[in-house]
Amino acid sequence: MRSMNELGNDLYSGKTSFPFVGKRNLWFLVAIALVAASVLVLLVRGISPSIEFTGGSQFTISSPSTTDQLLASDVVDEIVPGSEAKVTTIGGSDIRVQTSQLDNAQTVELTDALAEAYGVEADEITSSFIGPTWGADVTRQSLWGLGIFLALTFLILAIYFRTWKMSVAAIIGVVDVLVVTIGIYALVGFEVSPAAVIGFLTILAYSLYDTTVVFDKIRENTRDDGQISHRTFGESVNLAVNQTLVRSINTSIVAALPVAAILFIGALWLGADTLSDISLSIFVGIIVATYSTLFVAAPLYSLLRENEPAIRQRDARVRDARERGVRAA
Repeated sequence: MRSMNELGNDLYSGKTSFPFVGKRNLWFLVAIALVAASVLVLLVRGISPSIEFTGGSQFTISSPSTTDQLLASDVVDEIVPGSEAKVTTIGGSDIRVQTSQLDNAQTVELTDALAEAYGVEADEITSSFIGPTWGADVTRQSLWGLGIFLALTFLILAIYFRTWKMSVAAIIGVVDVLVVTIGIYALVGFEVSPAAVIGFLTILAYSLYDTTVVFDKIRENTRDDGQISHRTFGESVNLAVNQTLVRSINTSIVAALPVAAILFIGALWLGADTLSDISLSIFVGIIVATYSTLFVAAPLYSLLRENEPAIRQRDARVRDARERGVRAA
């Protein structure tokens, strides 16, 4: 069995090649199916916005006698029947309870009930209220931030690569990452909080970094080929993707390991629930971003360029030369 070094050398020299461009129709169908499934999940289940987006009341119990979250859920059910409560453990010792919007009387009554249930004084419980207007502002600003990010990304990539087609392929790859990641997020049922939005923006930056490295290699290969290349344009793109494949996998593993430690050990095992929303979005996003760069962005760029007259003529010369070589042999 070959080591990663041997595999990397074989991929770089072209001795071993995975058909990222040759079977792009298959990869595009898979990508479309994933996006369609993600959109379907979003339409059926929807996302679960956190209290920062919807508004509501929040109680923090400092140093309770127990961190049993079920106690808080039962108290909320008793004081405010029908109100959905989210109970989380903060820092391993405090309890945070989030509910729908409560009036002053309900807030006082619930504070007293929580104090009795967790064996603390009522003044050791802090309560706060987040209005829906603040949540609307956060949502609007998040969407503005995403729109500005995508617009600037398109412009910078077009200037850097000196072709708008690389920008289009990169942006479609980024949107693919965003939609599939949010779809998985909705499927799992985690709340979308400001921390999760930060995670989404982080994975978009990671996806762009990964795509830019691969596109740099594609540009190098296709530029060096010139008009006398023995490879078609698609073959040059496919070679570049294979040449950067091991780097992409290694980078993704190195990036995913610490995030996975936070998600599976910190959040799920030790109970640090406040870390789960951001770590899940980044963990899933890293995996999806790697897939999108290899199977969507690079093959799409090849598809966008292959119909250009100069590239079509060069590809025809390459294929004709091969046929003449075969006949001569």
